[in-house]
Amino acid sequence: MDTLTIVLLAAVALLVLLLLVILLRQGSSSRDAEQMRHQLGLALSQQADTVQRVERSLREQEQALSKVVHERLDRTEKATGQIVTDLRERLVRIDEAQKKIGELSTQVVSLQEVLSNKQARGAFGEVQLNDLVSSALPPSAYAFQVTLSSGVRADCLLKLPHPPGPIAIDAKFPLESYRALRAVAPGDTAALQAAQRAFQQAMRKHIGDIREKYVGVPGETAESALMFLPSEAVYAELHANFTAIVEESYKARVWIVSPTTMMATLNTVRAVLKDVRMREQAGEIQKTVGLLLDDVKRLDERVEKLKSHFAMAEKDLRDVDISADRITKRGQRILDVDLGDDPPSLPKL
Repeated sequence: MDTLTIVLLAAVALLVLLLLVILLRQGSSSRDAEQMRHQLGLALSQQADTVQRVERSLREQEQALSKVVHERLDRTEKATGQIVTDLRERLVRIDEAQKKIGELSTQVVSLQEVLSNKQARGAFGEVQLNDLVSSALPPSAYAFQVTLSSGVRADCLLKLPHPPGPIAIDAKFPLESYRALRAVAPGDTAALQAAQRAFQQAMRKHIGDIREKYVGVPGETAESALMFLPSEAVYAELHANFTAIVEESYKARVWIVSPTTMMATLNTVRAVLKDVRMREQAGEIQKTVGLLLDDVKRLDERVEKLKSHFAMAEKDLRDVDISADRITKRGQRILDVDLGDDPPSLPKL
């Protein structure tokens, strides 16, 4: 029994007491008292019905409210479960991304270790050069780690015909001076100038070494060589802020190339090799063209003969047509002769 029902019953009991008090004070007769008791019973019965209706209504409202609450709780639980599921999936993806970031960080550290070591850095440049050359040229057009007669070893040798001859490629770039240049704090003019001078000296020495080792080796290399930079950033830095170094490399016939310009150079080399092969095969091509012209001449002669045969056949067909026409006309004249009833006498011989 809820609080509202208790309050209603208490009100009914209070009303009954009030009626009893009133009856006692008025001292009414037994008949009046009986009538009052009857009215009081009716009032109590009505109040009981009212209490039952109220209680039934409250119970129905409570059930409806409980149903609504349960439905909302179910929807909230489902929504919360979906949110938790999505959150778990996102956490899993975040964990995977974090693992990849960790692997990438390890790779970056490994790359930094490679680039900080001179020998490892040279191997890194050689691997990149190997990939570029092998993807652009046929195997017969290049060779790696070629030892020249002077005892020096070229990282790669492009086998071009004379002229210009085989071109050597060096992939060992002095990165220490470039890293020192990039590590200068902004605004430190003195340190920047010192780093620039060190970078220029390193570049000049490297250009001189390449010229001395690989340029113009008699019977082995061409009058030029390539300095391969495995970094586009270093190539851009040179052409943006050290144009004098670039001009000196041109004068020394040492061409500085980056991965992008190296690919363009290799495409040019491939075109040159194709042109050389075409020139080598020019005599064979000319001979084949001469034979082809002879075949065309013979074909023309045979066509002329065939035309004459066709002309003779056409004349014979016309003659046959004329003979057939004459035969037809003669037969028609025979059919048109009127013999009459009696056969004519045959002419005397």
